[in-house]
Amino acid sequence: MDTPPPRWHASPRRGAAPYSDRQTGEVRVPLTLFAVDEPVSDIELVMTRAEGEAHLEQVRAALAAATETALHGRPREVA
Repeated sequence: MDTPPPRWHASPRRGAAPYSDRQTGEVRVPLTLFAVDEPVSDIELVMTRAEGEAHLEQVRAALAAATETALHGRPREVA
């Protein structure tokens, strides 16, 4: 019987904060890579400053939508 491939996901690495390179503007987010719920490796998500700013706005919109749902029971569409 074939074993299904692991379900991968990444989460922010505990105790490690995102940081930026002042010269290049790169933003680095320390992550831990998991297969199901078992940690496999530590990695970094590396983004340009523009990518980091765009993702920050998307995260803010998602958090606002989640807050709206929690407060009013209605989801708000996130762009």
